[in-house]
Amino acid sequence: MSDAFFGAIADDFTGATDLAAMLARGGVPVRLHIGVPEGGAAGPFEVIALKIRTIPAEDAVAEARLAAKWLRHQGVRRLFWKYCSTFDSTPRGNIGPVADALMAELGAERTVHCPAFPENGRRVFMGNLFVGEQPLDESPMKDHPLTPMRDASLVRLLAAQAQRDVGLVAFPTVRGGADATRDAIERLRGHIVLDAVEDADLDVLAQAASHLPLICGGSALAAPLPALWMESGVVAQGGASAFDAPSGGRLVLSGSCSEMTRRQVGAYLDHAAGYRLDPMELAQGGLADARAWLAQRDPQADTIVYATAEPKSVAAAQEKLGVSRAGALVEDALATLATDAVGRGIGRIVVAGGETSGAVTRALGVRSLTIGPEIAPGVPWCLADTGPALALKSGNFGGPDFFADAFALLEGGALASAS
Repeated sequence: MSDAFFGAIADDFTGATDLAAMLARGGVPVRLHIGVPEGGAAGPFEVIALKIRTIPAEDAVAEARLAAKWLRHQGVRRLFWKYCSTFDSTPRGNIGPVADALMAELGAERTVHCPAFPENGRRVFMGNLFVGEQPLDESPMKDHPLTPMRDASLVRLLAAQAQRDVGLVAFPTVRGGADATRDAIERLRGHIVLDAVEDADLDVLAQAASHLPLICGGSALAAPLPALWMESGVVAQGGASAFDAPSGGRLVLSGSCSEMTRRQVGAYLDHAAGYRLDPMELAQGGLADARAWLAQRDPQADTIVYATAEPKSVAAAQEKLGVSRAGALVEDALATLATDAVGRGIGRIVVAGGETSGAVTRALGVRSLTIGPEIAPGVPWCLADTGPALALKSGNFGGPDFFADAFALLEGGALASAS
């Protein structure tokens, strides 16, 4: 009999590691797959990382359905559609269309949505998403190069994308407790946005929605679920295992242009050697100079290769090259450099940016990841089945010294992990 119980589908690779880290906090074994597995039996908690955040909506739906079919075939009883805590999407999707498709796959009348992650400053109040103290559409996300967010209302954002009705269970009801929140959910159909301002609100939401066949949202909404299911006896207690980081050099590869990543790159450059990739130069001259520069570096030295730039520079490159080509040039370049680095014995790599993380893991042939210790909320070290330790960081996550903190965390050798 299969041990499978919970299966998650994540729209990018950093989001998948974020979710896996939050589940592992709950003391359950978690397996993270890069793409839909080709075979094998599922464990109790499975996460499938896809790269579907910014592809055409119909393609995203097709890939998500394949992942859902594999999970259901394994006997999974709860599905989780994981997207970013800043609701990264466009008016066409892909959050709403994928949620619609998964509801149809399960025959579900309703699902809930909550991207809140209070520990990282993401809160939902009266259906509006806040990043720190700013509404989503006033935060740096308004200038995101691929998914600029120009509305803070999750109800309006979902209604533009989804085919089913969109409702709201607002803050006063959530503060009324799990029973009141569950009753409110059961009175609605379609997509239901849930408010959450503090971690305690997420505990209420988890209790109120844990019976649903499909839950949609950020990783923090999933964090309380393992404890609930272990307490009720539907899943077994998990155990910690050792995370043995490989030896070898270290490298940071940054493709994200988020405000926080720009700060992190600047802080790391105070003591690390850096090489900046420019999309225009890559289009004209290729990658030979960057590869030669990296080959001359001591693998043990602090080194960063980055395409991180200010919004105006990003927009200028996109205008000349096109959005897709500018992004692909950077992703392909960083993926090639990651392969070069591993070939030289570099065993610890931090990757900043969801699209970049997808390109790097695929270039390295990674099929699964073991979840290790968290560097910052939602960002763990992971051990790839192909050998290296990878930290796949969403652009906005972590503090200014994240890169240095990441490597410092591994200096102690074997570390405890819940996966």
